Amino acid sequence: MKILARNVREKMAEIDIVARDGDTLVFVEVRTRKDTRLGHPAETIGLSKQRSVRRAAEAYMVKQHISLSSTAVRFDSITVLWDNGEIEHFENAF
Repeated sequence: MKILARNVREKMAEIDIVARDGDTLVFVEVRTRKDTRLGHPAETIGLSKQRSVRRAAEAYMVKQHISLSSTAVRFDSITVLWDNGEIEHFENAF
């Protein structure tokens, strides 16, 4: 993947990473936790967050003049656990 942008603010939401994976535009939500005592970081991406990231992605595409109908889009998440250094990448997370 090629990173196109980081920490993009659109429509009152932030997209952590915007990347290109071949012909697919990828919007990535990054979540970190010190440990899993309060749950895995991926569990913190609820429906409300998913909706706000989708709205921000749509606004980003409009602003960048990227066709909404002819561009493949994917929403991924990356999680980081600081206590053991574990990093996971979840394609099509939501």
